[in-house]
Amino acid sequence: MRYTHAPLYLAIAAVLGFSPLAKAQSDLRKANKRFENLEFALALQNYTKAVKKRQPDLQTAERIAEAYRLTRQMQEAENWYAQVVAMPAHTPADVYFYADALRSNGKYEEAKAQFIKWGEELPEKADEAQALAKACDVAQTWMNMPPVAEVTPFQPINMAGYSEFSPAPYGSNGVIFTSDRGVAKADKKAKVYGWTGRPYLQLFSAQQDAEGNWSSPTAMQDVVNADYHNATASAAEEGNKLYFTRTHLVLKRGNVNADPTSWVNKPEVNEYVNRLEIFSAEKQSGNWGNIQPFSYNNVTNYSVGHPAITPDGNTLYFVSDMPGGLGDTDIYFSTRQADGSWGTPVNAGPAINTAGRESFPYVDADNKLYFASDGHAGMGGLDIFSAEGTQGAWRGVRNLGYPVNTAANDYGIMFTKPGETGLLSSNRDSQNGTDDIFKFTILKKPVVLAITTLERKQDEKKKNIQVPLPLVRIKVTQQNLTDSAVVMSDEEGTYFMDGRKGDTYTFLGSKDGFLNQEVLAQVPETAGDTVQVALLFDKNEIERAVVLENIYYDLDKWDIRPDAARELDKVVSLLKNNPRIAIEMSAHTDSRESKQYNQVLSERRAQAAVDYIVSKGIAKSRLTARGYGKTRLVNRCADGVECSEAEHQLNRRTEFKIKKN
Repeated sequence: MRYTHAPLYLAIAAVLGFSPLAKAQSDLRKANKRFENLEFALALQNYTKAVKKRQPDLQTAERIAEAYRLTRQMQEAENWYAQVVAMPAHTPADVYFYADALRSNGKYEEAKAQFIKWGEELPEKADEAQALAKACDVAQTWMNMPPVAEVTPFQPINMAGYSEFSPAPYGSNGVIFTSDRGVAKADKKAKVYGWTGRPYLQLFSAQQDAEGNWSSPTAMQDVVNADYHNATASAAEEGNKLYFTRTHLVLKRGNVNADPTSWVNKPEVNEYVNRLEIFSAEKQSGNWGNIQPFSYNNVTNYSVGHPAITPDGNTLYFVSDMPGGLGDTDIYFSTRQADGSWGTPVNAGPAINTAGRESFPYVDADNKLYFASDGHAGMGGLDIFSAEGTQGAWRGVRNLGYPVNTAANDYGIMFTKPGETGLLSSNRDSQNGTDDIFKFTILKKPVVLAITTLERKQDEKKKNIQVPLPLVRIKVTQQNLTDSAVVMSDEEGTYFMDGRKGDTYTFLGSKDGFLNQEVLAQVPETAGDTVQVALLFDKNEIERAVVLENIYYDLDKWDIRPDAARELDKVVSLLKNNPRIAIEMSAHTDSRESKQYNQVLSERRAQAAVDYIVSKGIAKSRLTARGYGKTRLVNRCADGVECSEAEHQLNRRTEFKIKKN
C-alpha cells in the first residue's frame, strides 16, 4: 500500500485546527449565519475569504450573487450570477437575476438574451420575458436619442463612500436628504448596519446662500434622527413641519421584507423584520419637537413610508405594501380633514400603480406627481416617471427619459424650478452600492403626444364625420434620427407616447382595408403638457367618394388658395404613402348659376387641384380631373329651392375617388 504524505505546514495547521479547508468551512459558516441575519455586507467579507480556499457550490454562489445584488453592487452581482447560471442545477430565478444585473449594467443585448432564456425555462413567464426584452430595445433607442437633460453629480452634498438620496425642498433655500455617512451620538461612534456595512440612515439638511453657495450638510436633531433608520422626508410650512420615514424592528410574521428603504422581496429567517412608519415633527422656537406617528401606521402587518406633502399641505402621498394594493408597493394618498386629521388612505389608482414597485413620490409646485417605478416600462431598476391629474385620477404617465433615467436605480426627484432644474438620486456611477444626488437641467421639455386614429365616414346627410378607428399600426419617426418605433392604437383608437418640445415627429399609420395615412407633427417650444395628433383614415374602396374639407375658391375663381393648398398637401401625402392607387379629383358646385357656367367652373377647379398635386411630385398618370358642375347635388337644393348657405356649401365640394388599386 502506498501512502501520500501531506506537506508539513498542512499537518501543523491541522494540529492547530486551522487547515485551509477548516478555515474555509469556518468562514462559510460565519458567512451563512450573517447572510441569514440579513447582514449582507458582513457576509460578503466571509464569503470572499471562503471562496479563496475552496470552490463554491451552487448555494454558496447563489448567496454571494444575491448579497451583491441586495447591496446594489451590480457588477459583482453580474459576475457571480454568470457563474451560477453556468451550473447545471441553477433555477429560473437565477437566470432572471442575471438578466436584471446585465440590464442594470447597461448590457442590454446580453440582458435581452437572458430574459428570453428565463421565459423559456419558466414558460408561464414567457409574456413577461418578452416585455422585458422589448424594454431593452426601447432603452437603447432612448439612449441613441438626443439627451433630454444635463445630469451631473451634486458635489456640495455627496460624500465619497456613502449614500445620499431622496432630496426634498426644505424651507425657502434649503434641501433635506438621507445619508448613511453616520451621526455620532453621546460620544459614541455611529452604529453600522450589517446589510450595507455602513451606518444607519439619517436625515441631513443644507442651505444655499444668496450667491448660490451651499453650506456643509448638518444632521437633523436627535429627536428626529432616532437610533435606527430615519429617512425620506418631506417638509411643509416653509420648513417648519416635517414628515419623514422611520424604520422599526418588529417581530416577524410570515414572509415579509426587511430592506428599510426599498421593500425588497425576500424570505426572512431571522426573528425580527424592518417595517416603515411615517412620523411628523414641528419646529418650535428653532427646535424640532412634537413627534407624532401617522394615524395609519401599522408595523404589525405592513409598512408605510416615503411621505410627500403637496404644496398646499392638504394631501399626503406615501408608499405602502398594505393589503389590497395592485403590486409589491403602491402609492396612496390621504387628505387633510376639517379637524386637521388625515383621512383614510386611498390607492392612487392603476394609472400610477402596477404589479411592481412604485415608490418615492414627489409633488412639484405645479402639482404634477413624480414617482419611481420598476413596473412601468423603463431602462432598468427604478426609473422616474411623471403624471398629470390629482389624487386618484391620473393620466399621461411617462418616463422622463435618458439621462434622467439610466440602466441603474434612479429615484427621489425634486425640482428647484418646475419642469426645468432640480435634483435626483441614483446609483448610476456606483461600484460599491452607494447612491449619490445629482443635479439636472432639462434641455428639451417633455410633452405627451396624444395620438388618435379616426375613420372618415359620411352620415345620413352626406356630411363628413369622424369615428374612432381601433388597432391601427403606427410607425413613429423623429426627425434627424434613423431609428423608429412601431406602436398600436388601442380599442378606442388612442395611444399616448412621450415627446419633447421643439422636436418634429412623423406618424405613418396602416390598417388592413384602409389607405395608409401619414402626419407630420412639429411640437412647438411653447406647447402645453399634451399635444394632440390625429390620423384620419379612409377606406380603400374603388369608386368610394371622399369629400375633402376646407377646399375653398374665391368667387368665380379656380386658383388654389393657401388654405386649399394645405388640404391638397394631405392628398399628396396620401398618394405618396399609397403608391399603387390612382384617383379621380372631382369638383362640384351648388345649383345657383347656369348649368354651363357651373360645368366649366368645376372642370377648371378640378384641373387646378390636379395640377397642384402634380407640382408636388405625383405622377400625372395617377390623376384624373373631372368637373361635375351641379349634376351631383347631395341634398334637396336644386334650382328654385330655397336653401341656407350651409346647405349650399354641402354641394360646393371637392372629392376624390379611388379609380385603380
